[in-house]
Amino acid sequence: MTARSPLGNARGLGSARTGVQHWWLQRVTALALVPLCLWLGVSLIGLTGADHAQFSAWVASPLHAIGLLLTLGTAFYHFKVGVDEVIEDYVHAEVLKLAARLGNSFGVTVVAAASAFAVLKLAL
Repeated sequence: MTARSPLGNARGLGSARTGVQHWWLQRVTALALVPLCLWLGVSLIGLTGADHAQFSAWVASPLHAIGLLLTLGTAFYHFKVGVDEVIEDYVHAEVLKLAARLGNSFGVTVVAAASAFAVLKLAL
């Protein structure tokens, strides 16, 4: 017994099996962001009232700098995968879809690099 329709059997078409990877990437990055964002939130609450020098000293700690970089990298990747899925689902013209996905990748990469540079500049 098969779950395919008679028309699907006649055409030989089946699932492209591409959506599962994106679905898993969204779930894994979301799961990784839970403890990272909790850590960041608690840390930032602890820095309430801190001046620039105190914040810079906090970021200069290797543990905090690595945590910030992990949080930023994971969040930007999660964002990129999510927006790519929205583009795939709602942009139907292939040229626009390609342009939107390239723009998304370029934009996320630029903002992620700028964010990493800011953290590293404070940390080093």
